[in-house]
Amino acid sequence: MAFPEYVRLVEVGARDGLQNEPNPVSTETKLELIDRLGAAGISYIEAASFVSPKWVPQMGDAREVMTGIQRRPGITYAALTPNIKGLEGALETGVQEVAVFGAASESFTQKNINCSIAESLERFAPVIEMAQKAGVPVRGYVSTVLGCPYEGEIAPQKVAEVSKTLFEMGCYEISLGDTIGVGTPLKAKRMLEAVNRHIPMEKLAAHFHDTYGQALANLYAVLEEGISVVDSSVAGLGGCPYAKGASGNVASEDVVYLLHGLGIKTNINLQLLAETGDWITRSINRPNRSKVGVAFMAGKASS
Repeated sequence: MAFPEYVRLVEVGARDGLQNEPNPVSTETKLELIDRLGAAGISYIEAASFVSPKWVPQMGDAREVMTGIQRRPGITYAALTPNIKGLEGALETGVQEVAVFGAASESFTQKNINCSIAESLERFAPVIEMAQKAGVPVRGYVSTVLGCPYEGEIAPQKVAEVSKTLFEMGCYEISLGDTIGVGTPLKAKRMLEAVNRHIPMEKLAAHFHDTYGQALANLYAVLEEGISVVDSSVAGLGGCPYAKGASGNVASEDVVYLLHGLGIKTNINLQLLAETGDWITRSINRPNRSKVGVAFMAGKASS
């Protein structure tokens, strides 16, 4: 298949990117990050996660973040809501869209939330139903689609089964996550092919981590198959707090550079995005893992 003409980036830096940071990140910093991302042309920003602060301390200010956003027209500000309590909190802030998070690995599910995959999906049913009644779209994540830290390789058919269930439950889009970044291009294609037998390609998204440096190659592979929605995190921030060895999401700057190089439109200003990546990494005192972001800033410094 030909590459898509346009790709929508789902920016997860403010949520997935910051949730595993060892040092506190202020609400003000998160709000500025979200505003800078919007200014760079990002049209979908996952801004917060309504989970227990006991388990994910960095997301303890979700309400303050969602109510403090200076909302720009044309941008969707979403939140992760794994249960009814989280959804209720998000709805009170006027959230535009929410997401639920499943997995294709029984072991991963058991170790993280002490239940089976089937039981975890049952828990999402009332969340999705309540969100739909409130007129709020629900996005579904499926993690460990190309490998699990406990089980190793995951059968594509298992990924397809979980994805199909979430889609039939009412999730308008399914994001396929290589949580520990062990996938390779051919495995990514085979997994996507299995899922696409049950779900239209335009309802699928790729969420690839870069643990072994394969994320861009894997994205290229699924773009060839027709994927037109990509999850990424500015400066490559993030990593699953429950998956040992997950080094982080693919950097938004690197993804946009790839897409623009392929002639694919994004409506994103790469220079502003690179500057945002440089700013946030300096703000939280960690290295910028985006090769493109670093190159852009180095070029600016020498000009």
